[in-house]
Amino acid sequence: MIPNWLIQRAYLTPNKIALSFQDRAWTFAQLKEEALDYAEKLKANDLHEGDRIALLGPSNAEMVCMIHACLLVGLEIVMLNSRLSKKEMDWQLADAEAKAVIVADDLLGLLGSTAVPQLTFSHIQQSPRQPFRVADQWDDNRTITIMYTSGTTGFPKGVRQTVGNHVSSALSSVLNLGLHDDDVWLCSMPLFHISGFSILVRSAVYGMTVRLYEKFDAKAVANEIQQGTITRMSIVSVMLDQVMRELEAEQAKAHPNFQTMLAGGGSVPKDYIERANRLGMPVLQTYGMTETSSQTATLAASDAIRKIGSAGKPLFFNQIQIKDAKSPNDIGEVLIRGPHVTPGYIGKFEDIEPSENGWFPSGDIGYLDEEGYLFILDRRSDLIISGGENVYPAEIENVLAAHPNVIEAGVCGKDDPQWGMVPVAFVVANGEVTPAELRCFCEERLARYKVPTAFTFVETLPRNASNKLLRRELRSLLE
Repeated sequence: MIPNWLIQRAYLTPNKIALSFQDRAWTFAQLKEEALDYAEKLKANDLHEGDRIALLGPSNAEMVCMIHACLLVGLEIVMLNSRLSKKEMDWQLADAEAKAVIVADDLLGLLGSTAVPQLTFSHIQQSPRQPFRVADQWDDNRTITIMYTSGTTGFPKGVRQTVGNHVSSALSSVLNLGLHDDDVWLCSMPLFHISGFSILVRSAVYGMTVRLYEKFDAKAVANEIQQGTITRMSIVSVMLDQVMRELEAEQAKAHPNFQTMLAGGGSVPKDYIERANRLGMPVLQTYGMTETSSQTATLAASDAIRKIGSAGKPLFFNQIQIKDAKSPNDIGEVLIRGPHVTPGYIGKFEDIEPSENGWFPSGDIGYLDEEGYLFILDRRSDLIISGGENVYPAEIENVLAAHPNVIEAGVCGKDDPQWGMVPVAFVVANGEVTPAELRCFCEERLARYKVPTAFTFVETLPRNASNKLLRRELRSLLE
């Protein structure tokens, strides 16, 4: 059994700041009271322990209170992505068999023709309160959140995440990163995504303040880092580059208070890490996914420079091995085992066992070096096989990102009658640069078969809500 996060935290440190959003702040005691108010109103709307509901809202303070309220009632929460189409939203609601969908009033228009009953935030606010006894202990195996995978192939899967999954992830992370009394974690990742939700879990488990942004704002984030008002942040490469550009434009550096920039969602270019180091901003690469309730491996601060490009070693409770690897540096699919791994899926994929012989197949390609450090090369589904050679798009993207006139790049494979497939690049440029210059730049740094055969300049690259590059959409641009 595990203590009810918010109830226990409000008991232990009632006056500690739990959340700040815009110009308001809430202590853990205040957050508990607001969440309990919502919880009693949810009960009045015939929602009870064990019911499965869907939740659709922005990443603001009200959403945080609603999430905690659902947890206090004992609901299973299907976290809906506000960037989905109506058709995708309807599919997930039907697959989840949700009893109701709780939706922020200004997002009501995102729902399609679903038959699932809808409860708006304003309706819940105006409901009467129905007092109930809040459980002070939770079963480790109880499913509390369900998040759909991004659906890179076929239908998205509804991933179950249990109390034990979330807590083991939070504990593993703090054993690696450490904890300070004055820690403030800036959250600009969507709360419906595991990277955002996991910050709320850490806050309650650690007694740590969350500084919440509804949307990512590079200039505001850079200012917070410069002023020392935050100590940690989760980010992906494209966001990291934008923050660094703001600091570089001001010739500013990170405040000594700033401890960690936790970078996930894919490999971080070496050039980015070196730039961040010059700015006094420690960047630690991390590796995780929806099925592992956030982090599986993270690079320790002491290894940030020595092992540039690595996602580190598996966190304390976790294990990683490479499928069919016989020795260090053998490349293969990354397999994961640990208490943070999902016990299974819901709906269409409910009968599928997520693990094989106790190990979860990640779908990612990587290797472990002689010291056991994990290096992720790419998604297995994004691998380009050109003339029998394996080409990893992330490697090419990292090279292009080091060009001074390239903001970001995306690479995918294109069918080729001679080689089977060849890499092509989509580039967001900053200043004057030509395909010939980029080709020359790549030829100096990559084997010939890895050099893109074409460079297409675009204004933006397709990304999901957590800013992860969607290479399948690059392939659709080719068509």
